[in-house]
Amino acid sequence: MPKHSQSHLDPRQPLVVDTTKLPRQPGATRTLQRVVSAPVDLGLELIQVPQGSDLELDLSLTSVSEGVYVSGAVRGSLAGECGRCLNPITESFDVPIAELFAYADSTTEETTDDDEVGRMQGDLIDLEPAVRDAVVLTLPTNPVCRPDCPGLCPECGVHLDDLPAGHGHEDVDPRWAALRNLSKTEE
Repeated sequence: MPKHSQSHLDPRQPLVVDTTKLPRQPGATRTLQRVVSAPVDLGLELIQVPQGSDLELDLSLTSVSEGVYVSGAVRGSLAGECGRCLNPITESFDVPIAELFAYADSTTEETTDDDEVGRMQGDLIDLEPAVRDAVVLTLPTNPVCRPDCPGLCPECGVHLDDLPAGHGHEDVDPRWAALRNLSKTEE
């Protein structure tokens, strides 16, 4: 009996792969090239793959003694905002993916924890967790629109690129503010 409980996989879901045509002989290989819609919340707070945008899967499924080894690449586009200046960011990504999915009742199933190795349900593989891990782990936590982005002025909030070279704010100690106003009235 498996150590874990999974909900039933739906083979019609875009990131669920049916391996029925992949022989269970070590070394047997099939390619999988598919364009699917990006799932919800694929990213971080400031940068993410827009929900419903195209994810291009270019994968190789290889039968091994303990299950199916999935390797290849995931490509798509990112959208977000710069962590320094809040300007929009759009760029593409191409990340590698490599994951073993263990057959039910295999030795791997018995000797590993649930979160160490992906699990198959019969002939079905759910690629979403592997794709999510591959994409999200490569994203920067503080994305920038360009490496030398100066950000915003901390006083007025205007983009520093849009301000003159000598831009600055007078820092007046509030305890002396009354004296400053006194000197203005004398003039």
